[in-house]
Amino acid sequence: MAWLWWVGAALIFALIELLSLDFVFIMFAGGALAAGVANASGAPLWVQAIVFVVASVVLLVTLRPTLIRHLRNSTPKAPTNAEANVGRTASVVQEVSTASGLIKLSGEVWSARAVPGSPLLAAGTSVRVVQIDGATAVVEPA
Repeated sequence: MAWLWWVGAALIFALIELLSLDFVFIMFAGGALAAGVANASGAPLWVQAIVFVVASVVLLVTLRPTLIRHLRNSTPKAPTNAEANVGRTASVVQEVSTASGLIKLSGEVWSARAVPGSPLLAAGTSVRVVQIDGATAVVEPA
């Protein structure tokens, strides 16, 4: 019946893993399950503890890097936050020059400047975001 404590520990580690998502606590859960098997086979507590530590370390060293590599390779590199606005079209709110101006981009007003060599962009002109430089959108005529 004491093996249930190890199974309970494995479940707790698995729940913690759901919050952290870094593949560490799930390796501890695997170690706890291995220690539970050792307990069910009649091993003393000190052997169970060694089985827990060894199994956890083996899983951390062998399985975790493979899982992380697989996760990184299967997840697309999607731009987020301000970088996601590059390539979108916007509307000029206040005249945009190579030095300053305002545009409406995704429902928000952004400070903007035109790409070098671009003509003065009047209010109402449709523009395309080429780059985000800090909090300023660099635009060109659409």
